[in-house]
Amino acid sequence: MPEPLTVPSALTAQVERLIPSARLGRLGRLRRGLEKEGLRVDANGHIAQTPHPHALGSKLTHPHITTDYSESLLEYITPVYSQPGEALCFLSDLHTFTYHHLENEWIWPGSMPSRLSGNDSVPIADYGSSNVGTMKHVYRKGLDMRYGRIMQAIAGVHYNVSLPDDMWHGLRELEKATNIPFNDYRSTRYFGMIRHFRRHSWLLLYLFGASPAIDKSFLPDGQKVPEKLQSLSDDTYFAPYATTLRMSDLGYQNKVQSQLKICFNSLSNYVNTLRHAISSPWPDYEKMGVNVDGEWRQLNANILQIENEYYSDIRPKRVAKHNETPSQALEARGVEYIEVRCLDLNPFDPLGVTEEQMRFVDTFLMWCLLSDSPWISDEECDRLDDNRRWVVERGRDPELQLFNHGETTSVREWGEQIFAEMGEVARLLDAVEEGTPHADALASLAPRLADPSLTPSAQVLERLKANGGSLSDLMLSLAKEQAEQLKAAPMQRCREALLAQLIETSHQQQHDIEAADQETFEEFLQVYFTKARESRALSALPSEVRQ
Repeated sequence: MPEPLTVPSALTAQVERLIPSARLGRLGRLRRGLEKEGLRVDANGHIAQTPHPHALGSKLTHPHITTDYSESLLEYITPVYSQPGEALCFLSDLHTFTYHHLENEWIWPGSMPSRLSGNDSVPIADYGSSNVGTMKHVYRKGLDMRYGRIMQAIAGVHYNVSLPDDMWHGLRELEKATNIPFNDYRSTRYFGMIRHFRRHSWLLLYLFGASPAIDKSFLPDGQKVPEKLQSLSDDTYFAPYATTLRMSDLGYQNKVQSQLKICFNSLSNYVNTLRHAISSPWPDYEKMGVNVDGEWRQLNANILQIENEYYSDIRPKRVAKHNETPSQALEARGVEYIEVRCLDLNPFDPLGVTEEQMRFVDTFLMWCLLSDSPWISDEECDRLDDNRRWVVERGRDPELQLFNHGETTSVREWGEQIFAEMGEVARLLDAVEEGTPHADALASLAPRLADPSLTPSAQVLERLKANGGSLSDLMLSLAKEQAEQLKAAPMQRCREALLAQLIETSHQQQHDIEAADQETFEEFLQVYFTKARESRALSALPSEVRQ
């Protein structure tokens, strides 16, 4: 008989003290927004070579429909909502609206790219002639120089979550921390949440990873096939126990960045490390050149061109003001929300993400916040990276053991302990809901721990093996099925009118930005990076600004 699972008494006590306020409506609800990427592909499953449709508006200025790295990589951005279903409704309307303007193209439902024809088959996004648009384009050219374009064609879901101020005030009073400035308290607690997330993000990779296979065209010609991959068909490689190859060294990777060792112990450490990276030249990047014979190859030759180049599975965020970098916004006003970046697209859902998944991630993040989360040592940081890599590459392997506080444990044993603790947090979140959606999400997903065949990665492999083994054929079939569902889905009339109006409005805004430029691109960049290196910490500001 296994020993019964125990929940830390401190966690239970915190939940018990917060539930009465939650039931009285004094804490509010979590707020979240979605960013969802998806490649446009042609009828044969090849990445589309056509420009971003003019009928979708300007990708430079449209608030909800843009592109990520590639001209073909659509990115949808929802507003912030306090109910997951509302965010999904908006996301659905964005898909439906897009399909009204696509001709013989489909939105790829998988995270790993469709059929490619080498590096140049991934077109770099073009944002027009303005300095801002040129900067976005040159930044992407720099990513091509450093890492290649194929890696940049990977898609996923970014999940942005914040706690309402009422909940922060409640926690601050509960902990008798009212003597700490509000923004400092909130930032410190968000970083505690991030550290606990880093210790346990492997669970999200196991539960929601859905990319155990790749199209063979994803590997550059002549590259040796990694040992972890096996051939499944003429056009597909797979890793038998993998959960998310998107998050492996085949996907987003940057060996230069690994030296930064950001483990999110404090806001100042995080900001200073990023500022160092965007100011420090790297020899290999210097050899590539920056502006060569009038051609901009990259924004600079530093470890990071800009802060967005830093890859991580979670980020602290704050909406930046004009002429302010992301880290300067954090430094000046603290953390506003966090961005979860490790979620694969769910290829079996037309939107790539479900409400059940959102409820689970909400519970997981709140558990991370309410749990004890000491600073992460360099040694522990390495162990966390090991756990993450092992779950990515063989998370469904029944023999897999993970490091947990100096001991080893299985995915199932550790996962069941986390679920037990999350059950307490679900009670808190469900106190303001009709029914028990957070507890229901836990109950629905728990069987995946005991039966790996229920995970999305296993389901993808099962479908592949039953249908000829071609990843691109399977994903193209799913894309066409989902397109029919989305085309037929009714849109909210007011939202359809809004999106129609934004077509003309966004193009006009881009035109106005281009017409207003007075300085050369080189002058623009010089001013940008001079300001980017400035500290915006309150202690560094003049006294009249701090008041």
